Amino acid sequence: MAAFQSLSQPSGQVDSHPSSIPLSRLTGDDATRPLQVTDSKPNGGYGWVVVFGCSVITFWFVGTTYSWGVIQASLVAQGLTSTSTLSFVGSVTVALNALLALVSTRFIRIFGARTTGMLGITLLSAGEILSGFSTKNVGGLFFTTGVIMGIGVSFCFMVTSVTPAQYFSTKLGLANGIVYAGGGIGGSVISFAMNGLLSRLDPAWTFRIIGLVTLGTGLPAAWLVKERAPIRSNIFIEWRLFSNPTFLLIFTAGAIATFTLFVPPFFLPLYAHSLSLSSSVGAGLVAAFTFSSAIGRLGCGYLCDIIGPLNSLFLALLFSAISMLTIWPASTTLAPLIVFTVVNGIANGGFFSTMPTVIGAMFGHARIGVVMGMVVTGWFGGYLMGAPVAGYLLQAYGGEDSGLSAYHPAIFFAGSMATAAAGLVLMMRLMLEGRVFRKV
Repeated sequence: MAAFQSLSQPSGQVDSHPSSIPLSRLTGDDATRPLQVTDSKPNGGYGWVVVFGCSVITFWFVGTTYSWGVIQASLVAQGLTSTSTLSFVGSVTVALNALLALVSTRFIRIFGARTTGMLGITLLSAGEILSGFSTKNVGGLFFTTGVIMGIGVSFCFMVTSVTPAQYFSTKLGLANGIVYAGGGIGGSVISFAMNGLLSRLDPAWTFRIIGLVTLGTGLPAAWLVKERAPIRSNIFIEWRLFSNPTFLLIFTAGAIATFTLFVPPFFLPLYAHSLSLSSSVGAGLVAAFTFSSAIGRLGCGYLCDIIGPLNSLFLALLFSAISMLTIWPASTTLAPLIVFTVVNGIANGGFFSTMPTVIGAMFGHARIGVVMGMVVTGWFGGYLMGAPVAGYLLQAYGGEDSGLSAYHPAIFFAGSMATAAAGLVLMMRLMLEGRVFRKV
């Protein structure tokens, strides 16, 4: 039982002696045996209130970032700038989430999850409202939508990623699934709301209204989130983890996978336009994608407790790759495009809900803040350049008005990155079975 105990050190302590990672903890091969930890968790109680608060926060910060493609299409139609440039604006938002992950973790440790969450919602809302005054200025959008909203997203993401782990052990996968399902539902609702607002108003007032509603509902939700046992460790980065093959594989898999995650939601409205479909259909596809993401987040979160988080992560990445390499390129009518949207959305959501559970199972809740921060920091390159690279490939092959074939290089780029990430997770699974590495 020492291997199980080593994964959950008491708050503020770091395991100083390497021990093997129990395969059953990650893969569910021994799902009938309960996990034994040194710090008994309530596995519920006020934790469900925390899950609700985190789910509402996720509704807004995930929903608004995934809905960028809807307002991006409107700004392109108004002639503000090119698709690739506006994709870069949206990418800055999510890239800062990764770049500031360790800083956000530090904020949580100094000020607590509640204060950090409320600050995150405030910055997210402020960025949206200020973006309403920047719809004629690309530089302004980079600062308001990109930088201000990006900082808010980072604070919100880390709060919702690390706090539920303090309340749950055997139900952690389900709890994380519920939290991140809120983001999928948020993307669906906000996509339709944005499209409706854009049809009646303009992008400026669309930004402002979304921002005000975010502030009014997000702050009370953030107030509900509190830590069960605040961690006061002074550790900022565990550098020795970079000599651990386990950590390196999960770090690299996440870094590669993020190159593909935002390509579909950012480009579905434009792809729908290339099929001569209306803007409302494009918004509907984004809504279907994010709703499917909610199903994937919840379903894969539940699967983590059944078949293990590592198996669930592999399946999510595998289906993401298959859908991009086979279904999307063949989507020349609405029906197969809907199939792609649903399958890829489920896989996309599965990645986000399983990754915190994998890390929690590997390193324990006392270290999840530091380790999650380090892993998410590795997502910076993919978040920043994934959608823009796809946009540049689209422009290089003729742009959004040059037919469906112009999208294929971008689609295959995204699919190949998902395939590589799935391969790394499979390699980790095979190495675990061989017990050829150890946990730091």
